[in-house]
Amino acid sequence: MESTVAQKLDAIYNLQLIDSRLDAIIKVRGALPEEVQDLEDEIAGYETRLQKFQNDINSFEEDIKRFKENIKDSEKLIKKYQDQQMNVRNNREYDAITKELELQDLEIQVSKKKIAETGVKIDQKTADLDELSALMKDRQKDLDLKKEELDTIVAESESEESKLMSEREKALKKVEDRLAKSYEKIRANAKNGLAVVMVKRGACGGCFNTVPPQRQADIREKKKLIVCEHCGRILAGVEDEIEEESKPKRRTAKA
Repeated sequence: MESTVAQKLDAIYNLQLIDSRLDAIIKVRGALPEEVQDLEDEIAGYETRLQKFQNDINSFEEDIKRFKENIKDSEKLIKKYQDQQMNVRNNREYDAITKELELQDLEIQVSKKKIAETGVKIDQKTADLDELSALMKDRQKDLDLKKEELDTIVAESESEESKLMSEREKALKKVEDRLAKSYEKIRANAKNGLAVVMVKRGACGGCFNTVPPQRQADIREKKKLIVCEHCGRILAGVEDEIEEESKPKRRTAKA
């Protein structure tokens, strides 16, 4: 059996009441969830940079190892050429071996220079790594404190939030899909999360713009869905003002 407009309005308004209570719980957490996420992203970025620094250091150390191997190879060749130089048969062979000795000596000097330069690079990268590690350690402390604070707040409202989420699932089933989609769209665009409001004191409960008397009469009848002309929120009903009974004035007795 298809629901009446009044039933649809009651169902969507009930969903709004539950969502407003959930919004209040989330509001208590403030910006903590975003701050925790930002810190986690920041630390993840630091970890990536630290790994890159370490990879660079490892690569430089491999370069130094290779340069040292080159020096050993050159030293072996020098020893070999020196032995050959003792047994040369003519000046041409002597000159050729001398050039090879000079070449290997030059190779050793170049390798030693590269070792020194690479050592400087390692020192710089190590300093950067230590600095970044210290910064990440401080940010990790901030993250731990923020997470602890957030966990405490979440724990305090966890039971109520779980209960409300269960109620929300039941309430949502009573709202037709098309209306639920419109409701979610309006909520997403509303700063206060209100998609369904009552008319209070002759004004929309969302944007506080005046609702004409004739329109209020139509809203009271609940024969059709009516939205605010100014903000587009669904108007679920009209709350009549309850006037306090005027107390009789006390007469001042004349002397």
